[in-house]
Amino acid sequence: MLQFDRVDVHYGKNHVVKDVSLSVRAGEIVALIGANAAGKTTTLRAALGLKTLTSGTLLFDGGDITRASTPERVRRRLVLVPEGRQVFVKFTVAENLLMGGYGRADRDRMQVDFARVYEVFPRLAERRNQLAGSMSGGEQQMLAIARGLMAKPRCLLLDEPTLGLAPILVDEIAATVRRLAADGMTLLLAEQNASMALACANRAYVLESGRILLEGSAAELQQTETVRRLYLGQ
Repeated sequence: MLQFDRVDVHYGKNHVVKDVSLSVRAGEIVALIGANAAGKTTTLRAALGLKTLTSGTLLFDGGDITRASTPERVRRRLVLVPEGRQVFVKFTVAENLLMGGYGRADRDRMQVDFARVYEVFPRLAERRNQLAGSMSGGEQQMLAIARGLMAKPRCLLLDEPTLGLAPILVDEIAATVRRLAADGMTLLLAEQNASMALACANRAYVLESGRILLEGSAAELQQTETVRRLYLGQ
């Protein structure tokens, strides 16, 4: 469904993503793990067109989106849940969700999706009229994911969804990721929390200094010495 073919991205003179090739097949959870500043966020931002490629090609659902605008990629239902949540703090939960579906052509049918995200995140249903800025970090992360779901993604990009969360909330986010995949959604999950990411994913890539260091099934990577030593603390 999503394919990077020898992608390079620069920030000025800094070569941040280097010759990255990766793929995400329909229905998979693919993890992109690596330390801080490894290039994970830039990779996801490039997928959505928020960073221009220096070279390489991006394909989504069989079509070339390398030069497509960000709104066009979202209309094709490639959706990013950004690092740091970035909810609209002065909007209510319901208003944030409404913004998630802003670009949809079928906005008259959004009530079905409101019901769905409230089923996935019952806490948001209880707080639908609460200002997002008054919510806890975990609740804001749930809202950020739910807002992304309102765009009806075929492929959902999750950038560090567990960053800064308590272990019990990490488990909740992991359970949500698994549930979305069980419902047929395709996910690319960028995470520093390698243990959580590999426990959820079908396949994974290890990104180091902007390059793919390792790739394989999540189970295989969990057993490699490099991943165990650098990312799992074993």
